[in-house]
Amino acid sequence: MRFIAIAMAGLLAFAAPAAAEDEVRITGDLLEFQVEGPDGPVTVKRIQDQENEVTGYYAMTSRKCPPFCIQPVEAAPGVKTIGELELIDLMRDPDAILIDARTLDWHVKETIPGSVNIPYTEVASRLDELGCEKGDSGWNCENAKDVALYCNGLWCGQSPMAIKAMVREGYPADKINYYRGGMQNWKVLGFNTIEGMM
Repeated sequence: MRFIAIAMAGLLAFAAPAAAEDEVRITGDLLEFQVEGPDGPVTVKRIQDQENEVTGYYAMTSRKCPPFCIQPVEAAPGVKTIGELELIDLMRDPDAILIDARTLDWHVKETIPGSVNIPYTEVASRLDELGCEKGDSGWNCENAKDVALYCNGLWCGQSPMAIKAMVREGYPADKINYYRGGMQNWKVLGFNTIEGMM
């Protein structure tokens, strides 16, 4: 029995990725990556302190509904709901745009690196920043960029409202991704944040 345990430990050691034991990685193959921030490149990674805990606003579990009601998985028909790894793929795509759909006061406090702030109250009038052109009869979005929108978490309605407004204005639903977990999930997984720009 002891031989089998030693052999299994050897196999597990052989199969483990070549990484420091104490590293908090994103995936087995990815420790960190860079995105463009307001002041230059920003490294996105998980906080390395394995005793780190979410505190303050994002540690709260119960908010009065309405307005803070749990959001459906599907923000709008045809819009894909994504998790962190899909979000990271999008963040690493130089042609895609990560949108912080929260109001400016939230964005300035802290945001996901590489995101731009287009508040949910303004997105329908700012589609030109996402590849659409304004015409006499509305928006032409044939050159729309792939985007992902997020807000504060599963209970936040700001990004779902923004997504519905975009689709209503003609933005292709298949170009929109909804990061439903938002800031709360980002922080629960120990990812770093930055201060947003005014």
